[in-house]
Amino acid sequence: MDKIFVTGAAGFIGSNLVDRLLKDGKTVVGFDNFSTGQNEFLVGALKNPNFKLVNGDCLDLPALIKAMAGCDFIFHLAANADVRFGLDHPGKDFQQNAFASFNVLEGMRVNGIKRIAFSSTGSVYGEAEMIPTPENAPFPIQTSLYAASKLAAEGFIHAYCEGYGFEGYIFRFVSILGERYTHGHVLDFYKQLHANPEKLKILGDGTQRKSYLYIGDCIEAMLHVIKQGTAKNAKHHVETYNLGAEEFCQVNDSVGWICAALGIKPKLEYSGGKRGWVGDNPFIFLDTKKVRATGWKTTLTIEQGIVRTLKWLQENQWALERR
Repeated sequence: MDKIFVTGAAGFIGSNLVDRLLKDGKTVVGFDNFSTGQNEFLVGALKNPNFKLVNGDCLDLPALIKAMAGCDFIFHLAANADVRFGLDHPGKDFQQNAFASFNVLEGMRVNGIKRIAFSSTGSVYGEAEMIPTPENAPFPIQTSLYAASKLAAEGFIHAYCEGYGFEGYIFRFVSILGERYTHGHVLDFYKQLHANPEKLKILGDGTQRKSYLYIGDCIEAMLHVIKQGTAKNAKHHVETYNLGAEEFCQVNDSVGWICAALGIKPKLEYSGGKRGWVGDNPFIFLDTKKVRATGWKTTLTIEQGIVRTLKWLQENQWALERR
């Protein structure tokens, strides 16, 4: 990788990736429409002469084609990650996840760029019957528009890699934690407790089981795998990897860690039921043997990742109201 193009460069994962790539001496072009990305996340990157920021939308194909010209590797991280409220705007996931990914692939084809890494999701497994869930698990019925749109994007990547000789890396993440975290349960709980430390409302019954991964471990996994070039000789020029910890926790565990770190004991109020919302998977735990076989491993436990996320939110109060 000589010149790298990153969509969603001002987002949580994208900005952390940009900083890491620049630290490694890479030349980076960041692309973001700032619908959810934050200017604050790129303050350091913008001081680096090897970084160029383009304010643009992945739905604008001509702008994509122009911006990615001269690049030789694409990290496609831009997406609508609003899983919980997807049914409120059903077209948004299709446009920003599926159609935007098609545009990125078209931009690559026009520019003769052959290599791509894509941030997919463990949600594509739906309510899997195989736990922990491996990459080759049979796909059940999709239970969220977000997951369905990500799976559609994966399909386009496979087709372009097969048809045009691209080299593709698909990473199915669990929920990511860490610095610059801007949405998810840690933020939701902290916002509530910051406003009223005596009460905490929890969606579902608190027994939902989830796995998480620290942002630094996520980025290291992607770069580690890509460096090995595992997709070059894959049957259809694509390799798919689950990224997650070798553990999971209940929502109640996370509540306990957050409250302990804050030194409070609020009254807990549960909405009830096994799911927090329609499409919420009550048990997500991915099999990560495939990526671990490459030599990658996590550095933080889920508890450590949650506490570090909480600390960042405490130090960056502006993030509580920004989104």
